[in-house]
Parts: sequence; C-alpha cells; structure tokens
Amino acid sequence: MEEDFLNHCFIEVKNKVEATDKNSPSQRNLFKQGFSFSGLSRSEQLMIWDYIWNNSSEFWLSMQSFLFLEKNMKNKDFLTLSWDTIKKWQNKVDHWGKCDGLSKIYTKVLEIIPDQVLQQLKQWNKSDNLWDRRQSLVSLLYFSRTKKIILPYETIIPFVAELIDDKEYYVQKGIGWTLKELYGVYPNKTLKYIEKNAKRISTTAFSAAAEKLEKSDKERLKKMRKPAR
Repeated sequence: MEEDFLNHCFIEVKNKVEATDKNSPSQRNLFKQGFSFSGLSRSEQLMIWDYIWNNSSEFWLSMQSFLFLEKNMKNKDFLTLSWDTIKKWQNKVDHWGKCDGLSKIYTKVLEIIPDQVLQQLKQWNKSDNLWDRRQSLVSLLYFSRTKKIILPYETIIPFVAELIDDKEYYVQKGIGWTLKELYGVYPNKTLKYIEKNAKRISTTAFSAAAEKLEKSDKERLKKMRKPAR
C-alpha cells in the first residue's frame, strides 16, 4: 500500500478517535461503525491497522488497532498468517492496557501455533523490557477459562520461575496472575509451587496468586510467609 493512503487512513481514524469519548464502550462503538477502509480484505486492513499501531503514541488510537484483532481472533487462518506482523506490535507497548490487550490475542495464537509463539515468549521472558517480560507470562494462559487448549504445567512454570524475583511491579502482577490461572487448571502442582516458594513470592504476586486458593490453604500460606520472630 502507498504511504499516502496509509497516512490518510491514519488521519481518518485519529480524527474520529479524538471526537469520541475516551472510554471503552464509546471507542468500541466507534469501531463498530466502521471506517472508509472497513470493506477491504482482512490482509489489507491488517496493513492499515499495523501502520496505525506503529505510528500512534495515543492509547485510544492504538486500541482501535487492537479492536480489529479482537474482531478477528476466532479466525485461525487469519491469526496464523498475521503472527509475524502482530508479534512486532509488542515493540510499541508502553502501557499495561496495551500489553494485556495483546495478551488476549497472543494466547489465542498460542493455541494454534504453539511452537512459534512459545519461541517468542521465551525471548520476551529474558528481555530487558518490563512489558516484554509481563507479556511472556500473561499470554501463557490469559484467563484460562477462555482457552480450549492449555499447555502442560511443566511448560508454563519455568516462565514464572525465571521472573519470580523480578523487581518490576507489573511483572510481579503478571506472576500473580499466571499463578492464579495456573492454579485453576493444575491446582495440586501449583499449590506445591506456591508452598515451596512461599517466602520468595512477592506481596504483589501473592495477593493475586492467592485469590482462588481454599481459605485454609491461604491462611496457612500467610503464616508461612510471616518472618520468624
């Protein structure tokens, strides 16, 4: 596509976003109304939304690109063919909302082409960028109830173990999120991991990880976490 056309589309979406209330329901409604290019093929629209994502510094403008992916996230062929493009969207993530929005998409691609996605998640797991590290965690399960295919516990837990001592708040929130969702599908193994690392897991991570635990287990772990007097 010509740069001039891509920029024309960018300006169209930008103007409409700026004229719309900055909240999720309003922005979703804007997307549903469509744009001048909404009748193009998915692959052509992806080129436009890719351009918008990579050239936008404004959150709600970027999220219009995410809504395009969300609309097509049940199309396995589209997700497979788009992976090489959309995995690079992570490079522009500078906000937890963008990160977790992509997690919703990436976790679906993970079900379709697990080897390729896992290879990328492993790279992000060791990245210097905190949003990459968070992405390497949250994409593994997102909300486990939404997944049809879940990776083995033994595949997931090394991602957590690698970052358990991470100093970044949003990475620790990702640790807690992942352990909580992991407990929902592998309760016994996950509980044993939390027990083994009870004193090592941060307060931030433990708060999220413990949400689904049985009350008795939660209280027992809290006692284990208390420093010895």
